[in-house]
Amino acid sequence: MAVEIERRPIMVERTEVRRYGASARVNHWITAATFTLLALSGLALFHPSLFFLTELFGGGANTRAFHPWLGVVLIASFAILFVRFWSHNLWNRDDTQWVSQIGDVVKGDEERLPELGKYNAGQKMVFWGTALLIVVLFATGLVIWDEYFHGVVSIGTNRLAALVHSLAAIAAILLIIVHVYAGIWVKGSIRGMTEGRVTGGWAWRHHRKWLRQEAKGQSHD
Repeated sequence: MAVEIERRPIMVERTEVRRYGASARVNHWITAATFTLLALSGLALFHPSLFFLTELFGGGANTRAFHPWLGVVLIASFAILFVRFWSHNLWNRDDTQWVSQIGDVVKGDEERLPELGKYNAGQKMVFWGTALLIVVLFATGLVIWDEYFHGVVSIGTNRLAALVHSLAAIAAILLIIVHVYAGIWVKGSIRGMTEGRVTGGWAWRHHRKWLRQEAKGQSHD
């Protein structure tokens, strides 16, 4: 396969490449499902006009009870995801060049861009942004979790934590919307996380350096 990658990219188009193993995909979808439930329950409690969303959880009391525990599940699931993928998301000079050529990215002019590893700069920014926001959400969520931490901090601190929690939640939702949109925009990407495999052509166009590493057996989940 290494020879095909170097000399015969047309043949690579017809091959399939393992993108994610089963455990990585399960980990991702648990995180995604938990985040979705957290977003819905959080929005339900955020404003009276969205209170109807509490019906998805069996009413307001259940929503208030479930929401923080969903946060515990999210932080645990994302922690595993973080350990699994952080090394693939370290910034390098190719990422800086990719950002400087964002116009070529939008136009889909892949041949003008540097060869990329498993993730591009946009994906790395989403990864680190999500990691930061989840930590902020968890920390502030503990402060305002009245069932277990009522009275631990002052009322002023509690209100500040609630404000920061709300702002971080909005930012996280927007970031995940960008993540989902990008996955749909780049045709063939979602299959990597649903079936675990992508076409060689997709890998050659979007993550050529990673494809070369795969061919040499140097890559991992």
